Amino acid sequence: MRRLAFMFITGNRTMAPTQPLHRTAMTTASSPARPIVLHRFELSGHCHRVELMLRLLDLAFVTQDVDLRQGEHKRAGFLALNPFGQVPVIEDDGIVMGDSNAILVYLALRYAPPSWLPREPLGAAQVQRWLSAAAGPLAYGAARSRVAQLFALERDCTEAIAAAHALFGVMEHTLQAHGFLAGETPTIADVAMYSYTAHAPEGNVSLHAYARLRDWLRRIEALPGFAPMPASRIGLAA
Repeated sequence: MRRLAFMFITGNRTMAPTQPLHRTAMTTASSPARPIVLHRFELSGHCHRVELMLRLLDLAFVTQDVDLRQGEHKRAGFLALNPFGQVPVIEDDGIVMGDSNAILVYLALRYAPPSWLPREPLGAAQVQRWLSAAAGPLAYGAARSRVAQLFALERDCTEAIAAAHALFGVMEHTLQAHGFLAGETPTIADVAMYSYTAHAPEGNVSLHAYARLRDWLRRIEALPGFAPMPASRIGLAA
């Protein structure tokens, strides 16, 4: 599913969080005035990339779970937050924003050291290239194949699996040159690409042929504050 970035300002309305306050271990450049509210579906890689960024930056946040199976994301209460009816959405002191990659950019520019999203043109463009890959071939490849397994959809995923392998081949080649996708230090590009790549076997996409990619996954998992997305016993991971 293609996701569109948007941002709009509300008053002080915030849906009541259902989960406890989360904090992690890495010092950040600044902190939110109050805990950020993350509206999520726990098994969504789009949501996990935002939750992972919050944890890596040690930003205080609470979670509000949205039941996609029951269509909660299409009901009036949620549509008031995001007219596109998609998770994730964050609320940050009056700012409401949807689209996982847009949220990563927002968090990086507002709260993170510049290394997470370089300000110079080449570095910023290299990160943007991978954000586009996350919204394109990753979403229509590994993520699409996984969601078919997760929701037991009757869907031919042959093309999606092939697209995933094509993307992972590009990532494997890129990781010959440096430790992370856009250079030698982690950026939001790595956060955007991590979750669906790590869980690709759940969508019948094997990572066996991609040694450098698997090493990259381990480097991300070693970052202070890292927390995984819950595993699902489906596909090759069953």
